[in-house]
Amino acid sequence: MTENLPTTIKEQDFALTQREAKALMSSTMIPKEYTNNLGNCIIALDLSRSLNVSPFTVMNNLHPIHGKMSWSSSFIIASINSCGRFSPLRYEMKGEGMEMSCRAWALDKDTGDRLDGSLITMGMAHAEGWISKGGSKWKTMPEQMIKYRAAAFFGRLYAPDIFNGMYMKEELEDIGPQQPVKDITPPRRSTSELAGEALGVDDEVEGQVMDFNPSGKEAE
Repeated sequence: MTENLPTTIKEQDFALTQREAKALMSSTMIPKEYTNNLGNCIIALDLSRSLNVSPFTVMNNLHPIHGKMSWSSSFIIASINSCGRFSPLRYEMKGEGMEMSCRAWALDKDTGDRLDGSLITMGMAHAEGWISKGGSKWKTMPEQMIKYRAAAFFGRLYAPDIFNGMYMKEELEDIGPQQPVKDITPPRRSTSELAGEALGVDDEVEGQVMDFNPSGKEAE
C-alpha cells in the first residue's frame, strides 16, 4: 500500500534539483570546479535558492580555498549593497603606508543610524601575518585589500546571513591552510619500564636514608 503513496514535496524538489544540476554540469560556461561534478552543482543550486540569486552568480563567486568554501569580495560587497537594509558601503580612510587604517560604514535604512564596522589597520595586517605571506596582495595593493577586509568585518557584524558562515576569498588566502595539531601525548611505556624506574627511585632514597648520620660519628 505504501508503494502507491505520492512522492513527497521534498523528494520532488530534490529530484528537480538533480535534473537542474545535471544540465548545469554539462555546460562549458561554468567554472571547472562544477564541470561534470553533480554534488558541487547541487550545492550551488541550494545556495542560489537560499540567497535568491542566479546559480551562475554563485558558481562564479564561490571559491574553494584550503579545503573551505569562500565568497569573492566583490560578491560580498554587492550583496551588502543590494540587500535593502543599508545604504551603499562607504570607507573611512586615514593615514598612509603602515599608518593606513580603514573602517567600512553604512546607514541603517530603517533607523537612519550610522553603522560602523571594525577598524582595520596596516598594523593589524602585519601582526596577523597577512602582509608577510608569499604572494600577498597586501604588499602591492594595500588600499584595495584593507577595504575588502573592512567590508568583510562590516558584513560579519551586521549581515552575517549573507556570508552563510563562510569567509571572503582573500581572508582564507591570508589565513592559510590550518596546520595539524601537534600530538603532545607522551609515549606509552611498558609495565616493566615503569616498574624498573620505580625500583631505581626506591633504591636511591633507601641509600640516602641509610647514609644519613646527623651525629657525624662513624657507625661502630
